[in-house]
Amino acid sequence: MTTRDDSTAAGPHERGQLDPDAGESLDPDEVPTALGSSGGASKTTVTAWALWDWGAQPWNTVITTFVFAVYLTSDSFGSTNYTSQMLALATALAGFFVAVLAPVLGQNSDRSGRTVRNLRWQTWVLAALAASLFFVKADPAYLVLGLVLLGVGSVVSEIAGVNYNATIEQVATPKNIGRVSGYGWGFGYLGGIVALLVMYFLFIEPEVGLFGVTGEDGMDIRVSMLMCGIWIALFTIPAFLKLKDRPVPRAPRVGIVDSYRLLFGTVRRLWKTSRHTVWFLLASALFRDGLAGVFAFGAVLAAGTFGMSAGEVIIFGAAANIVAGVATILFGLLDDRIGPKKVIMISLVALVVLGLLIFFLHDGGKSVFWVLGLGLTVFVGPAQAASRSFLARLIPEGKSGEIFGLYATTGRVVSFLSPAAFGVGIWLGARVTGEENTQYWGILGIVLILAAGALAMMRVKEHTDHRVG
Repeated sequence: MTTRDDSTAAGPHERGQLDPDAGESLDPDEVPTALGSSGGASKTTVTAWALWDWGAQPWNTVITTFVFAVYLTSDSFGSTNYTSQMLALATALAGFFVAVLAPVLGQNSDRSGRTVRNLRWQTWVLAALAASLFFVKADPAYLVLGLVLLGVGSVVSEIAGVNYNATIEQVATPKNIGRVSGYGWGFGYLGGIVALLVMYFLFIEPEVGLFGVTGEDGMDIRVSMLMCGIWIALFTIPAFLKLKDRPVPRAPRVGIVDSYRLLFGTVRRLWKTSRHTVWFLLASALFRDGLAGVFAFGAVLAAGTFGMSAGEVIIFGAAANIVAGVATILFGLLDDRIGPKKVIMISLVALVVLGLLIFFLHDGGKSVFWVLGLGLTVFVGPAQAASRSFLARLIPEGKSGEIFGLYATTGRVVSFLSPAAFGVGIWLGARVTGEENTQYWGILGIVLILAAGALAMMRVKEHTDHRVG
């Protein structure tokens, strides 16, 4: 993935990598990192790179969170319990395939030197899948089609995200990685909410939207999906004009079985040479699941506990994403000054405190949720972006795809924790208080996951003390 001279094509000892047969390594300080080999990029190229996140984000914001997933679980497709259970099943299956495929496909991108090419065709497939959701009519007969397209798209989106994360080495250096990571992540938040507002006000909210679109047969939602496909294809173009695959030494083809053998070898070497990097992958899996829970259940709490209407939830969601985007960009500057671990810890402690305040002040009305809810969004994005920059600082040259694939896999392995903790919290609240609506107790489950991630992260050394071989 990075430009290499003849010396980088030499054996593993000369690259500072562990030789799996000999069981030896050079001084870890001599191991070249992907970022250390990068010359950085111009502001124009960094912005083009960030525009991929802006362009691809509607899959997460519009399709899987606010619009299509809600449409698919509506009465038009069957009972709420049945459609919700089917959606949960499809989501779980998609998560399984991401966990299994992400590190191996990332590894293959590294070996072939075709990270950008793979990202390009995966993005086009994602755009096509988004547009194809147009064919999911508001009828129970189309439920399975919608679930299949949504599940496949979620897998493609995650795998594309692995390759996108791997390209950060083309646009960042060790000195500005925090800034660049925060800039890209912030762009994603802003792009997602702009896309949501465009679809909402042009097609979904009006009785008769643009081009005469109405809600009959779900046409307002279906046309929005078509527009999402166009959005993804259009706004990711600048990234593909600026990002280029870099030549790597030609490597022999590796089959599926051997790919997993090499992957397990990488995990073993990480455990031997940089155990704290393994601890980071585990700690980040915990707190990233907690961060996902903040957004996943924030709208649910807004409506069920604080009495916000559907329109008010959309407005709050827009404000929350804008705040998160701006905060993430600004915290990226702090990342480069004090280090990503400190940014992560500051964010997690703040999230735990704010979550507890929401629990104790749950009867304070909508104004309480506006203040504390927006406060939560200030710290979610920075923790996510700093987590990416932390890992990017450690990755050995030529291993970005594989390691970011492991990053995706560890996150998926524990992705059930926040939903489970949220549900258990509600159940426990009902047992303790005897109240009918104890939804606000669910926030304690999310806080528990965030606190566990923070405690695990405390064990992880600063990135400057890691030695990845």
